[in-house]
Formats: sequence, C-alpha cells, structure tokens
Amino acid sequence: MKNKKEVKITTIIGLGAECGGDFTASGSVRVDGTINGNVNVTGTLIIGAAGVINGDVEAQSAIVGGEINGNLTVSDRTELAGTARVFGNITTAVIVIDEKAIFQGSCNMNQEAPEKRPRPNGKALRAGKRSAKAAIEEALKEVEAESKREETAPGEGAE
Repeated sequence: MKNKKEVKITTIIGLGAECGGDFTASGSVRVDGTINGNVNVTGTLIIGAAGVINGDVEAQSAIVGGEINGNLTVSDRTELAGTARVFGNITTAVIVIDEKAIFQGSCNMNQEAPEKRPRPNGKALRAGKRSAKAAIEEALKEVEAESKREETAPGEGAE
C-alpha cells in the first residue's frame, strides 16, 4: 500500500558539517548540519532536528524539524514538526504546523481568494429567517404562559 509519497534523498549534509555560502541541489536534500547561506532545492528539503539554515530557502516541498533563520518559499507543501524553529516568512501552497513548533513570521498560502464570497441563495436565507422568527415566537409564548400560571396560582400565606 503506497499512499504516502516516498522521498529519495540525493544529498545529505551530516551532523557537524558546515556549509559557508549559498547551497543549490537537484533532487531531495537532508540537512542535519549548518548552512550559512541561501538554499535552493528542486525537490524536498528535510531539515533534521539538529539542522540549521541561516538564509532564505526555496524548495518544492519542505519538512522542517530544525531551525531556519530566513524566509521560506515552497511551491507545494511545508511541514513544521514539533522541534521546528522558523524565524521568517513562509510562502507555500499547503502548510502543516505542529502545536509545539515555533514560528515567528507571516504566512502566505499562495492561493487566489475570490473577490466576493458567494452568498447563500434567497430561498435558504428566507427559510433561516422563518425558523429564527418561529423560535422567537415560541419562546415568547412560553414566557407568557409561565407568567399567566404564576398569576393564577394561589400564593403562599394567602388568607
């Protein structure tokens, strides 16, 4: 059963490795070390929990478990794991943020918003108004009936 898309990693920047300058790679990349520069990846960028990128990132998709100090531009899906720390703006089509992730910046979902929200048709609006009006009338009748019962009931201590 292959529901989840498998990622074939073509480049690994290992734990303890440091790249000083911009980094470009074809395919998918895993970063467990540090990159001090901008990163451009044609496939998926995976940043491990110990990985750090100090620069802007461009990728097709990104799974962030480490730290990014820069802006992310991701054409497909961005996922921030619970250990992620992102200090910059994110532009992506789809975003998933774990509740323990740290994200300081703004997010642009790259989606065209319709100029105007479609309004419900007139028939549905009238039906909604009718049902609300009926509920109010019913509540008022119940209040009137309750007050009439209280008026006709013998009071305590009456002689």
